[in-house]
Amino acid sequence: MKKNISVGLIGFGTIGTGVVKLLAENGELLRQRLGANIVLRRIADIDLSKPRKVPVDQSLLTTRAEEILEDSEIDIVIELMGGYEPARTFILRAMDNGKHVVTANKALLATYGDEIFQAAERQGVNVGFEASVGGTIPIIKTLKESLVANRIRSISGIVNGTANFILTKMTDERKAFNVVLREAQQLGFAEADPTFDVEGIDTAHKLAIILSLAYGGRVNLNDLYREGISGIDKQDIEFARELGYRIKLLAIAIQRGDRVEARIHPTMISKDHILASVGANFNAFHIIGDAADSVFLYGQGAGMMPTASAVLSDLIDISRDILAGASGRVPGRSLREGVIRDITLMPVEDILTNYYFRVSAVDRPGVLSKISGILGRENISIAAVIQKGRKRAGAVPIVMTTYKSKERDVRKALAEIDELDIVMGKTVLIRIEDDKL
Repeated sequence: MKKNISVGLIGFGTIGTGVVKLLAENGELLRQRLGANIVLRRIADIDLSKPRKVPVDQSLLTTRAEEILEDSEIDIVIELMGGYEPARTFILRAMDNGKHVVTANKALLATYGDEIFQAAERQGVNVGFEASVGGTIPIIKTLKESLVANRIRSISGIVNGTANFILTKMTDERKAFNVVLREAQQLGFAEADPTFDVEGIDTAHKLAIILSLAYGGRVNLNDLYREGISGIDKQDIEFARELGYRIKLLAIAIQRGDRVEARIHPTMISKDHILASVGANFNAFHIIGDAADSVFLYGQGAGMMPTASAVLSDLIDISRDILAGASGRVPGRSLREGVIRDITLMPVEDILTNYYFRVSAVDRPGVLSKISGILGRENISIAAVIQKGRKRAGAVPIVMTTYKSKERDVRKALAEIDELDIVMGKTVLIRIEDDKL
């Protein structure tokens, strides 16, 4: 029986450092659980001068990834460099050379997953990617294995810690978006350029991966409907509180017959919903299966050690297969590549949900009746109205919530409302999810 599993690491940044640290600190525990040693044979990084928070044998370090990819003794390659290239090329070369791969590269898998998973099946190797979605939360394993007997009715998730940190702070401390964003950057929760996090791009990458596992198919990343949180105003947070809601950036997937409703946007959910209590930079997933019913997963969605934990989970799974002489025991995307199909996404205009509107209108008689008349003509029924105190000049906010309405009708109505001479500025729209998500 094989006594050692040899590993090569490409990318010695924050997560790579965490992997090396965890292998060093828990190496004996891993040996006992695996029945073999995990041997870190080589570490490649473009910058070896940068100080790391973990001691490492300098003889293991190289700037040439080829020394890992072409080493016949290495069984598993861990790719943690991020980005599209050369990560894609390195992964494909590793698999061509018969090596298994572990990656945390969500953007790469969301964009080039077809090519990578097909190559893995063709070469008879495994691809582990638990760390690509949800950090330490085992969402990938849950969908691929634990819920394999279920038809997934819906998944809703808070999958970006930066956005959740910002919305939590805005809600709990009543601060403006820009103020909290600066705090998040100072604390290291947000990048200097936070676009991927606050505009939902990072969330879209993760949702694309989740959809492939939950519904056994391919999805074009560009087809996912996406809104970020940069337009959320303090007053919308306060109105949400008054109405009994909290605002979260959600990734939502719902099975609708032979189509899937998939969208990413700020969402009002009841303050009593299980996801409403997920604060700070934590992530969470609420999954509903036809057999399992409701499943909730919660934990750290990012960070050096939580993500390293997920990487090691894949590493041990693949090592166990190597020791058993097996490969491809669990298909990369839940189904064999030969039966993977394109997922038919429901156009966002067809979704049916509840809505929150905030209209900035001139304070004069008849305003509300004009607005409600337009909504009525488009089959939109008002559930509640909040109109704050009168002002001598300027606009006042009129807040409305609706019963279930079709997005197409809502967009048409708001376009007409925004053209009224009594309305100042664009109406704010936030979707409300009162159903069991």
